This record gives sequence, C-alpha cells and structure tokens, in this order.
Amino acid sequence: MRENEGTLSLADIRFVKDVVVGSVNPAVPFSDSEREAQVALLNRCLSEHPRGVIIGSDIQVGRYLAGQHELTVQRTVYHVGFARRPVWLGDDCGVAR
Repeated sequence: MRENEGTLSLADIRFVKDVVVGSVNPAVPFSDSEREAQVALLNRCLSEHPRGVIIGSDIQVGRYLAGQHELTVQRTVYHVGFARRPVWLGDDCGVAR
C-alpha cells in the first residue's frame, strides 16, 4: 500500500469483484430477501479483511408499461477493488449480470 498504510490506492488494486444490487427484468420476480443478500455481499466486501473499496458503479434503469401503469426498476453494479482476492469469495468469482 502506498502513502498512508491504512488506505488502498488505485495502483494497489489487483482484483475487482462486481456486486449487483437490484434487477431490471420485470418478468423475473425479485424478492426482498434476494436484495438483502446482494446488499449483504456488498457490505461484506467493504468491511471484512481484505477490505475492498468501491472504484466505480454502473446504474441501469428500466421503464416498462404494465397496462396503464408505468414500472421503473433499477440495478446498480458496484465495482469493488481489492489488493488481493479475498479467500472468503471462494472459486465462484464470476460476474453475475
């Protein structure tokens, strides 16, 4: 790590995990428990050792008409950078999009 020993600079990042929160597909039901699991993973990435930092995010918004009602849904992909790949992520480090 550079400059301050407690901070992670962009040059130190060697692994990036994309964490998806939300869904833009109205045809697939999206429950509160699924959303809570996604947020729990994001919080784990930002709080457990090795601690990651958000280096970027992509926001996708979908607007759909359901009869006379308009439905707006949002999905955010957080790009979390780590100095090394966390062991607790396991082998399943693929990007789920």
